[in-house]
Amino acid sequence: MTGPQVSIVVPVYNQLDRTRRCLRSLAAAGSRYAFEVIVVDDGSTDGSAEWLAGCVNVRVRRLPANAGFIAACNAGAAIAHGKFLVFLNNDTEVRRDWLDALMACFESMPDCGLVGAKLIGADGRLQEAGAMVFADGQACNYGRRGDPSDTRYGFLRDTDYCSGACIALPKELFLRLGGFDARYAPAYYEDTDLAFAVRAAGYRVIYQPRAEVVHAEGATAGTAISSGVKRYQYINRDKFVAKWKEALAAQPTAMEFACAPERCAARNRAPHILVIDIDYPRPERDAGSLRMFNILQLMREMNCHVQFWAMDAANRDSHARALEDRGIEIVVAPTPLQRLRWWYTRGAHVDIVWLSRLPTSERHLRLARRHAAQAKLVFDTVDLHFLRYERGAALQGDASAHKLARRFRRTELSAVAHADVTLVVSDYELSLLHELVPTSDVRVLSTIHTVWEKQASFEEREGLLFLGNFEHTPNIDAVRWLLAEIMPRLREHQLGVPLHIAGYAGDKVLADLAEDDVIVHGFVRDLDPLLAQVRVSLAPLRFGAGVKGKINLAMSRGLPVVTTFIGAEGMGLRHRFDAMIADGAEAFASAVVELYRDESLWNRVSEHGLDNVRRQFSPDRARLTLSELLVTDGVK
Repeated sequence: MTGPQVSIVVPVYNQLDRTRRCLRSLAAAGSRYAFEVIVVDDGSTDGSAEWLAGCVNVRVRRLPANAGFIAACNAGAAIAHGKFLVFLNNDTEVRRDWLDALMACFESMPDCGLVGAKLIGADGRLQEAGAMVFADGQACNYGRRGDPSDTRYGFLRDTDYCSGACIALPKELFLRLGGFDARYAPAYYEDTDLAFAVRAAGYRVIYQPRAEVVHAEGATAGTAISSGVKRYQYINRDKFVAKWKEALAAQPTAMEFACAPERCAARNRAPHILVIDIDYPRPERDAGSLRMFNILQLMREMNCHVQFWAMDAANRDSHARALEDRGIEIVVAPTPLQRLRWWYTRGAHVDIVWLSRLPTSERHLRLARRHAAQAKLVFDTVDLHFLRYERGAALQGDASAHKLARRFRRTELSAVAHADVTLVVSDYELSLLHELVPTSDVRVLSTIHTVWEKQASFEEREGLLFLGNFEHTPNIDAVRWLLAEIMPRLREHQLGVPLHIAGYAGDKVLADLAEDDVIVHGFVRDLDPLLAQVRVSLAPLRFGAGVKGKINLAMSRGLPVVTTFIGAEGMGLRHRFDAMIADGAEAFASAVVELYRDESLWNRVSEHGLDNVRRQFSPDRARLTLSELLVTDGVK
């Protein structure tokens, strides 16, 4: 039988009723991790020892006399069987998924050394979202008496320390550091000291908002600071300052914290970036979302304090929480009054304002200039809207579409002119904007894809694939042209293989177009099996703009692509080298047949496609562009 993964150490001194509630909450919350509960009875005299003796599935260590919190915790750790230790006060009650959330940090972050929970008071107000330590050794609970649901306290982040009422760390690390330092006996500053020691050993100290614990503060030690155990807050601060004098020199002062609490709580000097987009990135749906999601992750890897504002989202959803779990703060301000209030109160603390897409720029550019005048303003086009609409209007011969395209041209070029930096996804769009707005600072930050290499060989594959978000008009036009003009020609060539169509909203838009050899999958959350199954990916785009994520996604898996000149635009693709490129239904169909049947050609295009993604669209390439942007700004 395998032992526990986690040992939960609960120090107890009297307060039997609270111990009962604590242990019952542990049993009710459960976990996907195997855990043991070690209760260290620190010389209780209220019948705790007798009651604990009857508790099943609880290991009890009884100390002969009351030795204090530090001695009790160290004694519990000494007999723990788990790989991880969790120290939990007996005046706490844990909530569902608390332990899973703590352990998730160690799974996702190899350099995570200590994790603390969100502590909520018995009155329902926030008690602590991580804690701050100032240069003079004084400390404060970040977010104290705030709203636990406030987004400022809802994202995972590094913190100075976490209160010992609920902290987790690897047992090996705890023992290597000597446990809680006995110089602080009986209690106070031992948790602060441990966090500083963890960081000095090269690990991170993390606040995890998903781990919620209700804490009846002062139930065991009282609240009076002039008598009892609580007086050691003053006594031990001097010891702490003497031990960590050099580390404290880098800490902010209490005055600095009062002026800019969020910046101080971020624990870094890297830029504070506000990113505003229409909605939360949904990387499983569309290429623009995948690009934004990867950009945000790279910003966090560069230690930026990142806020994300989805201007059309009234509430946080699962995609917002996915950002919070990666250390990104969410801004929720859906009404005009809330938007104005946010800009007025917090705009002055932003270093870079990143406006993603034209509609975002139209609504926030002036607000940013007025309330964040110190910030660098980045206009991220994602793709040039006016170019996409002009091409669509020309193809369809639609007068109203031409009128809309002209409006987009005016507003988009105005945004380019007023931004400090404009980002595009291709060299073609960069050249176009330099021609139209010669004084603008335009840079390329393209789509971002990890290269996964080939998932299957030529012989192991069968079928064709069209992938796209079918809320996007160019994709609808492309797939309908594919079905009406190209598929009949493929049948004439007796290719005889199925066409798979996958993408968000596809089952709604294209369900009536399914045939024996046309399989409409609709939205597919995990595309990898499909990308490894088919032999050729098709992107017969007749209009659009920007870099096509569907093409890069296929090439990053070693899946060769047949596309048009519009589809290949700005990607540095060469016909018969790293893609097959053809316009017109007959030429496109011929390219598909040749690539599908010629194994040598298929392998060559596959390998060169992988190289193309590595050179132009890898995370390393994007990281370099971001780094240059920050350095040029003079903030980093």
